[in-house]
Amino acid sequence: MRKISLFIAMSLDGYIAKPNDDLSFLKLVEKDGEDYGYAKFTADIDTIIIGRKTYDYVLKEIGASHYDNGQRDVYVITRTERPQIGRTIFYTGNIAELVEKLKSEKGKNIYCDGGAEVINELLKNSLIDEFIISIIPVLLGNGTKLFKDGRPEQILEFVSAKTFETGLVQLYYKKK
Repeated sequence: MRKISLFIAMSLDGYIAKPNDDLSFLKLVEKDGEDYGYAKFTADIDTIIIGRKTYDYVLKEIGASHYDNGQRDVYVITRTERPQIGRTIFYTGNIAELVEKLKSEKGKNIYCDGGAEVINELLKNSLIDEFIISIIPVLLGNGTKLFKDGRPEQILEFVSAKTFETGLVQLYYKKK
């Protein structure tokens, strides 16, 4: 069975975005030649699940090919129906049902890149199998929290922690 992995960055105080969905704090740890394991991680995935706000931000800042490179399916979780573009599917149904279906199919692993609403819906249904969380050395004080209240407790197993000279610390846990 395929697994679903969360690979995401947050501030030390737990925010994945500043107010108004501003992700500019991620630039604090940008360094030429350093991708924090992203290329290695994405080599083992063929499906991405992403919230519409995160998708729109990446589309504007980087471009559609960041997700839809022709090699993987991209499910954008949205409330508004839109036609499919390439391998990008705008999904308006039940996310838990989608993930259960995707996990049961053959293929590589599934990558969840946010946002908070999608992540917390997956957590409510205990559907995330591994967590790779990069901590950015900044206290934002406000914004979008990675983990919302009201989800069931989940015990995780520590796999590793890695530090980088930019001050970023990357934590890796698996669902126990």
